[in-house]
Amino acid sequence: MYAIVKTGGKQYRVEQGQTLVVERLGASAEGETVSLDPLLYVDGDNLVDGEDLAKVTVSARVVGHERGPKLRVVKFKPKRGYKRRTGHRQDLTRLEVTQIKLATRRSRAKRASEQDEVAAEIPAPVAAEPAPAATEAPAPAETAEESAPETEETSAAETEEGQNGA
Repeated sequence: MYAIVKTGGKQYRVEQGQTLVVERLGASAEGETVSLDPLLYVDGDNLVDGEDLAKVTVSARVVGHERGPKLRVVKFKPKRGYKRRTGHRQDLTRLEVTQIKLATRRSRAKRASEQDEVAAEIPAPVAAEPAPAATEAPAPAETAEESAPETEETSAAETEEGQNGA
């Protein structure tokens, strides 16, 4: 049984009891339990992904906070006298996976008894009266004069008036 989880922008394949080093998890003290986001869960032939991942929980315990190895960064441009050397150490968190769990379904007998209890509490539905028919009148249609496009006669008459007035 294993799961693929996502943390710090990276994905990891984890199994129960495994320790792994991830990017620093802020606000988590040593010994604290954190929940990891599952992307995939595999248990033998059982494969869970997509919407069913809401049933999967992956929890891990913070073992400690560490720093990665020193990385040297050198910048050099020949014939210009330009040399720069810097370093970087990544902050890391060591986790131990304590639990990978798939939520199981309830037994049929338990589910049936719960449905019987809920059915007993809900009263039988009462037939509703039909709604009255709508009495609104349809909107009047546009008249031919209102919706007629502008004709050549009206546009020609407007242009003659404009010329005579000038």
